[in-house]
Amino acid sequence: MKLKPLISLMLFLPGKILFAQETDLVKYVNTLQGTNSKQELTHGNTYPTTALPFAMHTWTPQTGKNGDGWKYQYFKDHIRGFQQAHQCSSWTRDYAVFSLMPESGDLVVNENDREAKFSHSNEIAKPNYYKVKFDNQITTEISPSERGAHLRFTYPKGKKSYLVLDGYTRISGVKIYPKENKITGYVNNGEGFKAGWKSFFVLKFDQPIKAFGTWENKKNTVHADSTAAEGLGKGAYIQFKDGEKVQVKTASSYISPEQAELNLERELGADKTLEQTKAKAAAVWNKSLGKVLVEGGSEEDKATFYSCFFRASLFSRKFYEVGQDGKPYYFSPYDGKIHPGYMFTDTGFWDTFRAQFPLNTLLQPEMHGRYMQALLAAYEQCGWLPSWSFPSEAGSMIGNHAISLLTDAWAKGIRTFDPQEALKAYFHEATNKGPWGPANGRDGWKEYYELGYVPYTQYREATAKTLEYAYDDFCGYKLAKMTGNDFYAGIFARQLFNYKNVYDPSTRFMRGKDNTGKWRPNFDPAEWGGPFTEGNAWHWQWSVFHDIQGLINLMGGNQNFTAKLDSVFSEPNRVNVGSYGGMIHEMTEMVMANMGQYAHGNQPIQHMIYLYNYTGQPWKAQFHARDVMYKLYNSTENGYPGDEDQGQTSSWYVLSALGFYSVTPGTDEYVMGSPMFKKTTITLENGKKFIIEAPANSKENVYIKTASLNGKPFDRDFLTHSEITNGGVLKLEMDNKPATNRGIAQEDKPFSVSRK
Repeated sequence: MKLKPLISLMLFLPGKILFAQETDLVKYVNTLQGTNSKQELTHGNTYPTTALPFAMHTWTPQTGKNGDGWKYQYFKDHIRGFQQAHQCSSWTRDYAVFSLMPESGDLVVNENDREAKFSHSNEIAKPNYYKVKFDNQITTEISPSERGAHLRFTYPKGKKSYLVLDGYTRISGVKIYPKENKITGYVNNGEGFKAGWKSFFVLKFDQPIKAFGTWENKKNTVHADSTAAEGLGKGAYIQFKDGEKVQVKTASSYISPEQAELNLERELGADKTLEQTKAKAAAVWNKSLGKVLVEGGSEEDKATFYSCFFRASLFSRKFYEVGQDGKPYYFSPYDGKIHPGYMFTDTGFWDTFRAQFPLNTLLQPEMHGRYMQALLAAYEQCGWLPSWSFPSEAGSMIGNHAISLLTDAWAKGIRTFDPQEALKAYFHEATNKGPWGPANGRDGWKEYYELGYVPYTQYREATAKTLEYAYDDFCGYKLAKMTGNDFYAGIFARQLFNYKNVYDPSTRFMRGKDNTGKWRPNFDPAEWGGPFTEGNAWHWQWSVFHDIQGLINLMGGNQNFTAKLDSVFSEPNRVNVGSYGGMIHEMTEMVMANMGQYAHGNQPIQHMIYLYNYTGQPWKAQFHARDVMYKLYNSTENGYPGDEDQGQTSSWYVLSALGFYSVTPGTDEYVMGSPMFKKTTITLENGKKFIIEAPANSKENVYIKTASLNGKPFDRDFLTHSEITNGGVLKLEMDNKPATNRGIAQEDKPFSVSRK
């Protein structure tokens, strides 16, 4: 890449640390990655998000009907609006949504009739800029701020020019100020909020409003010249001069209309043109993406990496705002009150504890420290630790993984919270069942404590819950040990080996067991559901994150364990639909991947590849990690092998492309794989750099022949967090043949609680 003269000069300015690539990383990101999804088959279940990193609000084109979880589907060719969005999964409803739709000719408010046709050839989808030109010649452009966006609508000459604001699915209010070229209002669509919650918005236009009115989207009734409306689905429309080019700045607040105005002025007030907002957003993204600079791969490899890194940098979202005094405060989705400090939301820990949050500990430690404070603030405000926040607690999926986040942070030196308060909150979580879902508190906690496992069929997904509870209890034990709390350490030490109680040595699989100790009959390891969550026995066999050595011992030693790992890939990709009663998309995606029973499109098995490091065969982890990266990921609309899931599946790729993975969050170790690039430079928040050099790396040379860390021989199958954050150079000699004598000593193996 050639440097512009000004940038070349800046490279030598005192105090400036600039890389040529830093100016151009955004070009690699395709926000359409993973958008070619539907209910029965997902390639990511993403939408083309236009946003800043971890921003409070995002923006997206909308191809689906109001309330449809599938906001944007690549195979559709009509758009019905451009919406403020927050959705983290197509399987959940969105909240705080309103949309804008430009129209020419006649005014049409009905969402089905107003949609306009477009072609992907007339679409640009980048983190800092979205643009589409409809077949009717209207062009929409969007660039983001943290709590708002700068939009521009260009209408065809000589035609009436309208803009329709849709209040989405629930109660909304609008007020039009024609002389001020402004609209204010609120929406309260979403679930789990306290009564009276509102998301306030403001829109300011740079062109005069010629005509205006309000409407409602239930019967699509229009009221010309009306300046205000409140109720179900209320919206507004305005008309500009024919063929106008109109810029609109918008921002929202969960706190007040005044704060929305402040957010707008602070974030967008200085930007006269959309180009300024676009350039500022590009600079923010280039700085964020520039924390990891990759060199030496193909252009497609870089596009896949940075598109995944972009997705890994969206969740959890900031839920706080900055007041007049410059200090953070927030409306709490947990108690409906205003509090000082930081709050984050929109993530499910069942997905993201595995890789997305460990990636944040490495690259976003300051934000992660604030997040840990927010976890305990949520506990204080609603009496429970979050498990699936959207934006309040939903209790979805399984496990009590807030303790994983807290322990992982503490183990890696992020100590912004009171560990005794965290242990108290987790103990409450582990010995009670909350009102909101299976992961709010602990489903089957009493039986788990008394029997040592969750019985099936008394509880759904009982074996999966047992396995994840045992890991969470390890995290509770580890945090207690690190902070000198013998009381809690003793309690959780008793339970962290409970995974052994659902292992059946006669079949060498984890299985469902009833409350009398009998195994569930007619066992088929390929049967989905029942005692398992979104998977089968092949997938859940490995969910003993904290004690792989203990699992190896259960299964009869390294040889048996490795043979079972090998069998995951060699078994037929047969599906027994089990309790689901029919094919769900995760089953279809496993079959399509054609990698045996390996189902990377869902979380339970994503760490399994790295377990070869525990058995003295690390070269197999190296092979399979690279194989999965090449086969199952790309930068296109078909870029993922299943749900992307709030940055988790992307974070798996990002960490794996660096050459390591977080098998056991709650420890300070990352287990080795095979890096994707010839050179990777990680720039840390402390200013230090960790460089991974693999000059002979290629699609064929996936195996680590020899390695050195800071000039000293490095044979271990893991790196520690401090080895990375202290900065240094990891040099890898790559080869096309496995080095079967490297990394096989006992001291080379990663952490297991059974092996002190």
